[in-house]
Parts: sequence; structure tokens; C-alpha cells
Amino acid sequence: MDCPGSTSDTKMQTAAAILEKTQKHPCYSFDAHQKFARMHLPVAPYCNISCNYCNRKFDCVNESRPGVTSEILTPQAAQKKFDRVREKVGELSVVGIAGPGDALADWENTRQTIALIRKENPQIVFCLSTNGLLLPEYAQEIIELGVTHVTVTVNCLDPVIGAKIYKHINFKGQHYEGEAGVKILIENQLAGIEKLTSQGIIVKINIVMLKGINDHHIPEVVKKMKELGVYITNIMPLIPAPGSVFENFPQTTMKDVNEMRNSCELDVMQMRHCKQCRADAIGLLGEDRSQEFRDHEESVTSLSASTEQEKKIKVAVTSKQGKLVNLHFGHATEFLIYEIAGTAISLTETRQVDKYCLGMDECEEEQSRRKALIDTIADCDAVLTMRIGYHAQQRLLEHGIVSVEYCDTVEQGLLFAQQQLM
Repeated sequence: MDCPGSTSDTKMQTAAAILEKTQKHPCYSFDAHQKFARMHLPVAPYCNISCNYCNRKFDCVNESRPGVTSEILTPQAAQKKFDRVREKVGELSVVGIAGPGDALADWENTRQTIALIRKENPQIVFCLSTNGLLLPEYAQEIIELGVTHVTVTVNCLDPVIGAKIYKHINFKGQHYEGEAGVKILIENQLAGIEKLTSQGIIVKINIVMLKGINDHHIPEVVKKMKELGVYITNIMPLIPAPGSVFENFPQTTMKDVNEMRNSCELDVMQMRHCKQCRADAIGLLGEDRSQEFRDHEESVTSLSASTEQEKKIKVAVTSKQGKLVNLHFGHATEFLIYEIAGTAISLTETRQVDKYCLGMDECEEEQSRRKALIDTIADCDAVLTMRIGYHAQQRLLEHGIVSVEYCDTVEQGLLFAQQQLM
């Protein structure tokens, strides 16, 4: 029999406190979504996986989808912004970090942001979203930091299916393609989720429903999540993002999504009120007020010194005018060569090349021209480009050159590329 003050009593009190917070979280409770507001803080721009349905484009105020934000904040700027929002949004109950990259791929920024806000606001519900690749590594820190709700995107349990969804992952300094990378991702997702739920953390699973790819597999995913003690699953329709691999993929209908939810709710409670929010969303679900609180003075064009590296890296950039990463690798007739040393970025030269892709069949002349282009940038560590084909990626990798796809300013893209090479 447990005595008052025992470990069992403490666990029950903790569980009751977390349940109370869940009732104030609009993403985890239907009853809360029209009563309580959330605030997403865009402090984590980096991502360590490449999803075929994703294009993380900044400064796109008319888009409302995961991965989109109008600014990137330092932890200190995020704290200031929280204070301003709290004064004007009385129903604010949740602070979350949902990117625009991955909260754990930018763990130091995520950790600092939550710690700064939690110090003065312990009553706020803290949550984060992640792809789960680094979840086993940071799960204990997440718990100790006071985060009570974690959302993990799990699109499959089968690496064969996953290879159709993910292009690559970057894990512990290694670049993995295809099934090999997806296998690591899935293993880490499952291990991390189990670690969180075993210690009382409320876990929500996001699943992007892709017709003909993973739709038949989703019930199996949900059953596995039930085994792991997941609280709720959120089956979402694909939003074809311009510039992504799946930009021309048909959007999943809500009829299909709801039929899948009906089928799966026998195993796990289903979220039916998701708005697929931006990474800087503020306010009630469906009533985004993020632009009302945007402050250019708080946003940053370069990231904090925590990303500083002693190693000097060289990056070849494809750009139409030199300001944005807005040119396909195969269409480039010149590369801007940048060197990055710590937080210092410098343009060293411009190298002229013949186009990699002319739309003709493979031939000896074509092969020779492509080889000449790669030889031109052979001393570079990475290519930073808006888009690049799979075969071109493979040829570059054979020469030790990593392909980094991005769609924003050259400066932000170079900082992103630096992180991928760390």
C-alpha cells in the first residue's frame, strides 16, 4: 500500500497536472481550440531531413502551412515577442516550437527559448514538434525542461514506403539516401516516442496522408502508436507545396482523410480540427494573428554565434541575381563561390559553366560536359540550389559534394548549408 507522499502519489499528481494542461491545449483538445490560443515561435530554421512534400519558404504571408514563417527569431527576441503577445492575447495558454525546420535539429535555440519563457511563466503549456530523428538523444532533456506535449510526424513504419516520402536524412554528420536513411528515422522515432510516453509526456502523432503512397499503411501506423501509448493522432491531407517534389501531386480530399480518421479512431483518438498552422502562428486556431505582431527589428538575418564553426567550408550557389537561391542546379550557367568560416561569409569568385541539363538524351558529349561542370566545383563542400535532380545529386556525392536545396536568401541558405555540414 502506498503512503501519502509516495512515488505513486507524485506520479498521480504529475499526471493530473499534465491532463489539466492538455485541456488548455487547442491542438490536443477539441474543446480548447475555440477557447485558448497558442503561439508558435520560429526559432528553429534548420532541418535534418528532406521531405518530398515540403518547401520551407520564408516571408510568404499568404500561405498557411507547416514550415512557413515570416521571420526567424533568436531565443532572446522570442522571449520579448512572447511578452508582447501575452499582454494582448488574454487566452494565450500554449507556447510551441514547430520550426520552421525541426525543433530538435536546432536544439540549442529551442532549449534556450523554452527556458527563458518558462522561468517567468511556469503556468504556460510548453510543446514542440519534431520529425523524431533526434528524439532518443533529447527526450530526457525535453522532459526536464518542462515540455509536457510533443508532436512527432510519423508517416510510415516501412522504409520502402518511406523512401518515396523522404529524399534524405542527415544524422550524426552522415548523409543517408533512400531506405537506409528512412530506417534510421523510423527506429529513432519509435524509440523516442516510447521514452516520452513511458514518462507521462502527452504525444500527438501527425501523419501526412499521401494517396497511393502511404494511405493503405496508415492504419498500421496508428495501431503501432496505440501500442506506444500515444494520446492522439492527426491524419492530415497533403498540401502540395510549390517548389517541392510533390508540388504536382494531387491534394488528398477531406472525404478520404475523414474516412481514414473514422477507421483509425477505434485504436487512437483522432484530431479533426487541425488547421496545419504556420511556424509563427499566433491566436486561436483558424484566427491567425501572426502578422499583427511581426516586428522586423526582432527578426534576424543571421543566426546566433552558437552556429559558429572553426572549420572553413566552401559552397557553390545557384542564383539568378545573386540575392536569392532561386535557380535549378541544371539551369545554372555560373556558380557563386562562397567561403564560410564561423559566422563570417564571403563571396570569393564566380565560375562560369555550361548548363548541366539541356534536355537531350545521354551521350558521350553530354557526359563530358557534365563531368566538366562537376570538375569546376570539385573543391566545394556543397552546392546550394533551389532544386536538383536525383541523378545529379548522386554524381555530386561521388565527388564528396553535398546537395542542399533551399528557397530563400543566399545568406540564410548558406547558414542552413553550414548546419547540414556540421
